[in-house]
Amino acid sequence: RPMLSATRPQPQRVFSGTPGGQKPAKMPAVSKGDGMRGLAVFISDIRNCKSKEAEIKRINKELANIRSKFKGDKALDGYSKKKYVCKLLFIFLLGHDIDFGHMEAVNLLSSNKYTEKQIGYLFISVLVNSNSELIRLINNAIKNDLSSRNPTFMCLALHCIANVGSREMAEAFASEIPRILVAGDTMDSVKQSAALCLLRLYKTSPDLVLMGEWTSRVVHLLNDQHMGVVTAAISLITCLSQKNPDEFKTCVSLAVSRLSRIVSSASTDLQDYTYYFVPAPWLSCKLLRLLQCYPPPEDGAVKGRLVECLETILNKAQEPPKSKKVQHSNAKNAILFEAISLIIHYDSEPNLLVRACNQLGQFLQHRETNLRYLALESMCTLASSEFSHEAVKTHIETVINALKTERDVSVRQRAADLLYAMCDRSNAKQIVAEMLSYLETADYSIREEMVLKVAILAEKYAVDYSWYVDTILNLIRIAGDYVSEEVWYRVIQIVINRDDVQGYAAKTVFEALQAPACHENMVKVGGYILGEFGNLIAVVTVLFCHLAPCSSTFSQRPRRLSKRCCAMSWLVHLQQTVHNSDQYYVQTSEVVSPVPQATVLEEMPPFPERESSILAKLKKKKGPGAVSVTELEDGKREGGELNGGGERGPETASTPSPSADLLGIRSVAPVGASLSSAGSLLVDVFSEAGPAAPSAAVNDDGFLRFVCKNNGVLFENQLLQIGIKSEYRQNLGRMYLFYGNKTSVQFASFTTTVSCPGELQSHILCRPQLNVQSKPVEPLVEGGAQIQQVLNIECITDFSEAPLLNIKFRYGGALQNLTLKLPVTINKFFQPTEMASQDFFQRWKQLSQPQQEAQKIFKASHGMDTEVIKAKLLGLGMALLDNVDPNPENYVCAGVIQTKGQQVGCLLRLEPNAQAQMYRLTLRCSKDLVSRRLCELLAQQF
Repeated sequence: RPMLSATRPQPQRVFSGTPGGQKPAKMPAVSKGDGMRGLAVFISDIRNCKSKEAEIKRINKELANIRSKFKGDKALDGYSKKKYVCKLLFIFLLGHDIDFGHMEAVNLLSSNKYTEKQIGYLFISVLVNSNSELIRLINNAIKNDLSSRNPTFMCLALHCIANVGSREMAEAFASEIPRILVAGDTMDSVKQSAALCLLRLYKTSPDLVLMGEWTSRVVHLLNDQHMGVVTAAISLITCLSQKNPDEFKTCVSLAVSRLSRIVSSASTDLQDYTYYFVPAPWLSCKLLRLLQCYPPPEDGAVKGRLVECLETILNKAQEPPKSKKVQHSNAKNAILFEAISLIIHYDSEPNLLVRACNQLGQFLQHRETNLRYLALESMCTLASSEFSHEAVKTHIETVINALKTERDVSVRQRAADLLYAMCDRSNAKQIVAEMLSYLETADYSIREEMVLKVAILAEKYAVDYSWYVDTILNLIRIAGDYVSEEVWYRVIQIVINRDDVQGYAAKTVFEALQAPACHENMVKVGGYILGEFGNLIAVVTVLFCHLAPCSSTFSQRPRRLSKRCCAMSWLVHLQQTVHNSDQYYVQTSEVVSPVPQATVLEEMPPFPERESSILAKLKKKKGPGAVSVTELEDGKREGGELNGGGERGPETASTPSPSADLLGIRSVAPVGASLSSAGSLLVDVFSEAGPAAPSAAVNDDGFLRFVCKNNGVLFENQLLQIGIKSEYRQNLGRMYLFYGNKTSVQFASFTTTVSCPGELQSHILCRPQLNVQSKPVEPLVEGGAQIQQVLNIECITDFSEAPLLNIKFRYGGALQNLTLKLPVTINKFFQPTEMASQDFFQRWKQLSQPQQEAQKIFKASHGMDTEVIKAKLLGLGMALLDNVDPNPENYVCAGVIQTKGQQVGCLLRLEPNAQAQMYRLTLRCSKDLVSRRLCELLAQQF
């Protein structure tokens, strides 16, 4: 999206025309013979060529001449070398390869003439790569110039280092440049070049640029008298602060002090740095951006001074412009928007937040499109603040008008994002109605996102469930092609969970299906809802007239529909009307025994609570609008919960690939979500992941969910989501950890540590029980991004405690510390063992010592479903043996735990009592500790 030109820092300009607003260092005078007439003639010849062939012929002739001169016996003087190197450089810029002349360019570096040295550095910066054999010679020449104390030569050398920016350059000069930067006798122009050169090296090789002892002295460059030095130094300090905020936190007070001096000064005070009557706009923007790397200052005086600066910036924005030129307004607005970004970042000054909102509201009707776009984008973030939400809502009519009338689609999209962000119970119906109205003519590129937002708002703020059903059905009618499965799944879930809306939903869907043409998604919803609740309305034959035009995927699923109780109970009533369609169900009912038939004809049970997969899908959308959506859903306002709770049985294990996006549809509910307290939470059952664990000193609530599965979401709160995917073979395992940043703010200093507590660290023989090796992670996690870490696990001997994962990072300057119990249990190293009945019971009798057996009788905590029990036993890692136990209702398993030192044989017998809803679990292992530990783990799974 095009932005204000003044919001992108560029070299400063002043009225005098001096670049950067500073007086350039005085360069050596150019002698009369430095005009290089031969170069001018060559360029003229090239321009006069009538064809490509003529140009190539002239270039080849010149290359041959230059090559002969370089190889000739007569030594060339500096002027001739410079001229020929310039010709080679010009030929290279025309697109031709140059394979000679590099040594001559290096020789020019040793010249004492500025123009010769300048051409040598220019040639090297453009044509010499980091793998060149000449790098050592170049480095030596650069070192000589850096130690020469000649400011002109030092600047040329620093520019070359920055332009090449290779790791070899960083290794050679990373320790030397900070010393030049902070030295008291270094000239201002050299300090500027040194700061920007160091910034370049830090971006390419951050591990080699260690500030250490130079940190405080670099920070104090913010107090330098020369504004050019401050401007260059703040770019370096901002980059360093993002990676190491603690080391550079002293820069906050200095930045506030410098900002205060600039903001309170008149345009005449900083004449060399005034841009169209705005004092030092680029430096002001950089200072405000630096302050956004830290939380509000703790020192009351510093905070008060900063608040005064921000108020002054807001006041100046209201003053009449001092110039009608666009450069003047751009400079003022650039500072204003950075100040508003800082106010939003702090989110602690209600007065400033409201003033910022009012200022942005004035831009909503500005004639400049860029300003309207930026105002809408900033107000999206303001809408998520409890202090400014009401102020944002006052502009609802203006935003709606922008949604309808803006010619630029990107501005319309930001308007839709703002409507979504400012929505609450008081205006939900109005906003949803306007978004539905706009959806009929919306650009195709944003329709899918609009559909998701309408669906989320309709569910989140619906008090009247009939309004929700009407809204979603209207949504399907208007934009059926863009209604994903997640949307119509939600309708079904909500209707099933709410008894009071089922009859109305069946009636409304039935009426919608009587239209001459219905979208496939409408037919899907109708098939599901009428299949469940068609008995609540008069029986009619409207569904099947729409099945033929639908996709074969849907029309060829009668068995699937019947299995999921979607249509059978309703179709039995239609035997006399829809003969071809219900014959299958009638025949099925005749051959199926009464008990399974009753089970099939039962209504769908209520769905358990999880985060909405619609919301998860919307969070995956990129761009500023999606960022505000994520922050809004993390936040602070009340919401409407539509879905009743209720257990539905064990979840199905998800199986993401190592590169899977765990911030996507499989997201789980935020920490602490409940029906009564999480008003802003959307829940879902079609997502595969289970609920997340709350944060604690050692968080192990999600640990037990992974005893019988290897993949899923281990932890999630409002900031961070952690997913895992693991695989095991014999005594070795590999675990992929996915860390997802759910916010729009960067995580800094992100580190993870895996430790093995207690007995895992040392055994009686001083040997570790579990060896876990982790690969380091990136120290920065951008907003909305995900990084991956790989753990290699080796089981040395049997163990009972799980390793711990400690995660530390900085969010908005505040340190976050989280410790989780990793789901590495002894059963992960099972190798399934097949056995015949005779072998099993023979081995069972051999493991008859009391300490080898562990037994537990417990009440079932989940439904006693046969398939679910089998899936959990197989997930445990053992082989499930058929036809072994005399009682066919019992389950028998066998397996061998593989460790590095030994093998531990294990036998399992699970005896369910469906009538009493009880289990008896018996485990016999060749090691007593293993049998007890497995018994404890398994008893909590059923």
